[in-house]
Amino acid sequence: MLAVLSLLAACASTKVETTGSPLKEPVCQVGARALKTVVYWGPQWRPDQKEPPLREAAALRGIQDFLSRTSCLAVWGIHRLPAEDALRSDEELMRMASSPSTKPERVLLIVVRELGPRLTVGIPVIVEGGTEVLIDVRVLDPQGSAPLANARTFWRNGGTIVIKGVKTLDQDMSAALSATLMPGVGTK
Repeated sequence: MLAVLSLLAACASTKVETTGSPLKEPVCQVGARALKTVVYWGPQWRPDQKEPPLREAAALRGIQDFLSRTSCLAVWGIHRLPAEDALRSDEELMRMASSPSTKPERVLLIVVRELGPRLTVGIPVIVEGGTEVLIDVRVLDPQGSAPLANARTFWRNGGTIVIKGVKTLDQDMSAALSATLMPGVGTK
């Protein structure tokens, strides 16, 4: 019986908190014509962030994974912005995304603020761990005047007696994007 209780306590769960102005519906409709999309992304790490290049590589793999599994987005480009340029205005992003040959239907900005494992040791929980992703996402429609979304998502997977390293960070990033951009749908 004790082994069963210990196993149940070690189960990981996922929690998603979104603040700001999230999407009212998924960024695109699964099964519909794919929307021409340009993606910009960049980091905004805290000053004591460990291993930024490794986390940035995991973030990019997660972004690529999400976009490859989202068939209703036709991605025209994924562009990394330097940290100092990651907070561009909507107008700047639209200008960067549009050219005589490129007229996107959606422009996405993804700012990665946290991507990593966490571990808490102490009272009342002996060990609680997992991974977390903190992203800011803006979704722009070139035909509209206001962003479709300007939200912050805090995605966390873990639990009591769960210890995770960095191996799942790209999958965690992809899952956080699914929760933010395809709420209630997932990706297909």
